[in-house]
Amino acid sequence: MSTSKWAGKKALFLGDSITEGVGTTKTYHAMLNEMIGFGDLKHYGISGTRIASQPDDGGSAMSVRYAGMDDDADLVVVFGGTNDFGHGTAPIGTTEDFTTGTFLGALNVLMTGLIEQYPAASICFLTPLHRDFYDGYVELNPETGLTLELFAEHLKERARYYALPVLDLYAMSGMQPKLQVIKDRYMPDGLHPNDAGHQLMAQRIAPFLETL
Repeated sequence: MSTSKWAGKKALFLGDSITEGVGTTKTYHAMLNEMIGFGDLKHYGISGTRIASQPDDGGSAMSVRYAGMDDDADLVVVFGGTNDFGHGTAPIGTTEDFTTGTFLGALNVLMTGLIEQYPAASICFLTPLHRDFYDGYVELNPETGLTLELFAEHLKERARYYALPVLDLYAMSGMQPKLQVIKDRYMPDGLHPNDAGHQLMAQRIAPFLETL
């Protein structure tokens, strides 16, 4: 029997292809469910989606579609940002922005929106994982001139402002696919974790959730 504080609680997971489950047969949140025993778990993972919106994304940005999630939850976990870096064209913006069309503005909209939508829930964010060469991958986003690390740092800064907990998977996931042995073991395509990668993430995320 689970002794987790989240056993029997309702958890929502918002994210991109990793949350959707591309590259794995069992997602990190399904593995977390086996460890914790949520009363209800729903994931809102859509491949290719970003935190910031773009004119051609059909409203799929996380800063837009969070409003369509179930209106009740005990726990909300957001895992995004890699696609804002990988193929996003939205400018970074400023910390004063409240538009979904910039990365910082979209973080403001998403974070304040979640707090207002789930005032009694625990809300947390996960930073993006490291990436290797994949689908035209470059070291800098050509539109913003920023590295993936800086996207992660911007996410952490906005979360600090709103006092929202962050698990820095960029720093401590244990997965750096530029090392071939790690890529082969956990992230064969250089971006999407396989079953072993999702298990490693779940092992990192589970104790973090107990601190919320």
